[in-house]
Amino acid sequence: MKKMLFTECVDIVGSSCKQFDGQKNYISTGAVAVDHIDENKVEIVDYKTRPSRGDLVVEQGTLLFAKMQGTKKTLYIDKEKSDYIYSTGFCGLRAKSGVITTRCLYYLLGSKLFLSQKDNNCSGATQKAITNVGLGKIHISIPEYQLQESIANQLDRILLIIQLRQQQIKKLDELVKAQFVEMFGDINTNDRNWTCMPLGDLCTIVRGGSPRPIENFLGGNIPWIKIGDATVWDNIYLNSTNEHIVGEGVKKSRLVKSGSLIFANCGVSLGFARIITFDGCIHDGWLAMEDIDNRLDKIFLLQALNQMTQYFRKIAPAGTQPNLNTVIMKSYKQVVPPIELQQKYVSFIKHINKSKFAIQQALDKSQLLFDSLMQKYFG
Repeated sequence: MKKMLFTECVDIVGSSCKQFDGQKNYISTGAVAVDHIDENKVEIVDYKTRPSRGDLVVEQGTLLFAKMQGTKKTLYIDKEKSDYIYSTGFCGLRAKSGVITTRCLYYLLGSKLFLSQKDNNCSGATQKAITNVGLGKIHISIPEYQLQESIANQLDRILLIIQLRQQQIKKLDELVKAQFVEMFGDINTNDRNWTCMPLGDLCTIVRGGSPRPIENFLGGNIPWIKIGDATVWDNIYLNSTNEHIVGEGVKKSRLVKSGSLIFANCGVSLGFARIITFDGCIHDGWLAMEDIDNRLDKIFLLQALNQMTQYFRKIAPAGTQPNLNTVIMKSYKQVVPPIELQQKYVSFIKHINKSKFAIQQALDKSQLLFDSLMQKYFG
């Protein structure tokens, strides 16, 4: 392993955008999702109407990384992408020949050692970002040059396995949604003419509460359920939380029982639901649905609510962010298909979840191996 300054293994490259005719793709930092461009966020611009930050062009073979603090976005520029315009929020790098290979540099930019130092050396009054001066303060470790390509090949193989397993889980989630439509139709329009009842007649709906400032109530043993706890793979159950609150915080919040269905009622997360497997407190961004009528299977209700996200966003009162209160949700007309059909669907979901669980375990092992090798090779 060689230890050196980061700037000793790269050249900082890129130039300002020169006048051009016609239109080009503009890639903002927001258009890059970790390691690839989100095609839905690409902007088509001409020279005069491009954003002021749209002023970076780079050649084929360049690596870009987002300079902002707390970001992990790295992009390899191939021939097609070399014709795009990029945000000046990116930094262009080229690997120094004989010191580090381009593929090895790509992995280095995603290592914990590099990212932590990048964040520590960011500067700025509003949105902090790394400067060329800051890059010059970063110390790195890299493998011997003659080993770098074989190491990159090894990491490539593991990363491919991780991506394939992630795709398998995504396909199974899509299958669950497709099966719902196959069995129950489009419940947004209720094209199967199922019986409908106010949701408030089928369960008890209560809103969470938030002790403020929350920092004063953390550190106890009562699970504190945040939106972020529920945004990982499993789309039915929530099994744990990252934070806990003290008993005094419970008095200012809402304690809900294990088995309760919780529903995100505001902000960008509005519309998704989870079933909790423990007693815990929910903040005011959650609604809880308890004492569910035996005409509704809990898992079916969860999936039905998840099908209605766009509808809920549309009916949410206007404001700084969409927000559904208990009055709105109690009056929401819930479809109630025959319970036997609901249970048949739930049985299908449980079968799919067994497959997802096995794939997730394999994914976790692959990710652990990848992380350990990244630590071994790049610190």
